[in-house]
Amino acid sequence: MNLFETMEQSTPTLPDRYKTMTAEELEQRVKNVKDSMGTRLFLPGHHYQKDEVIQFADARGDSLKLAQLSANQHEAEAIVFCGVHFMAETADILTREDQHVYLPDMRAGCSMADMANITQTEKAWEKLMTKFDDTILPLTYVNSTAAIKAFVGKHGGATVTSSNATGMIEWAFTQKERILFLPDQHLGRNTAYDLGIPLEQMAVWDPILEELIHKVPLEEVKVILWKGHCSVHENFTVSNIHQVREDYPDMKIIVHPECSREVVELSDQAGSTNYIINAIKNAPAGSAWAIGTEMNLVNRIIQEHPEQHIISLNPMMCPCLTMNRIDLPHLAWSLESLADGKPQNLIKVDTEIAIDAKMALDRMLERA
Repeated sequence: MNLFETMEQSTPTLPDRYKTMTAEELEQRVKNVKDSMGTRLFLPGHHYQKDEVIQFADARGDSLKLAQLSANQHEAEAIVFCGVHFMAETADILTREDQHVYLPDMRAGCSMADMANITQTEKAWEKLMTKFDDTILPLTYVNSTAAIKAFVGKHGGATVTSSNATGMIEWAFTQKERILFLPDQHLGRNTAYDLGIPLEQMAVWDPILEELIHKVPLEEVKVILWKGHCSVHENFTVSNIHQVREDYPDMKIIVHPECSREVVELSDQAGSTNYIINAIKNAPAGSAWAIGTEMNLVNRIIQEHPEQHIISLNPMMCPCLTMNRIDLPHLAWSLESLADGKPQNLIKVDTEIAIDAKMALDRMLERA
């Protein structure tokens, strides 16, 4: 059973009264709680959130930035994280013991994070050690569970973001001969390729089949990629790029490195969420862009830059469905429950896991 299924069965559900309220009433209730709690409440909002939620965010950003900002809110007693479960876990790991992190809807998970659970990872590590001995350093994308971060921290590795993956992989190779990159194979492959590592020297670990897929002798393998992916970014295809090139010959294509190698290679630019936002922000008026990332963010960029011609690289793309679990009714319920002294959906990482996970995060933050 994955995290999403567990949460479905074990967490309280949204009271019916919030389902019948108008948007105006829900918005007013959110405002009332924010006004009454003031700086005792901090509301971070991920870039992929719906407009109905992000309008109330005290800060916008990617998952790590928001977790760091949460830790710096010294007056905040409660952090209501508008994102997904692994993001709230990271915020809990980095904040003080007397601060509490809540998630408006515990069903807001991440399919990528669920693609690497701790049991699979420990089995994989044991088998990889028999093949490669002690020559592997594990790295994990921050889009992973606290348990995976803890595993990486305990084995001398670190977390990475899409912004700093290049530097972290370079650092990892100063520590060991090869790396294991969890859980997103595409970010790992794209980053390692940009660093000059040939594709044939990258193997893929399949956690379902429990086998290593490789094209060269084991001693030539430099990067072991976990067979995981982002369900949103994997839906951008080579066909999408060919269609944009045909329909808009002068349009630039910019994508997130969670997209496949083939898509990144055919695009004009690739980079993190902040990279994409800044590239559009700094582009001249009249420029044209096809963006390959989450649809809520793309729509927001379109609204904020009417002076440019912007489209989604995949016109049939849907928003991140689990991120969209955080909606206005759940936000209002979460805040009012908190204000009434009956908070819902506390995110609390086990102390031992948090200590090891923080080591992985700190190794990255020391190099930021």
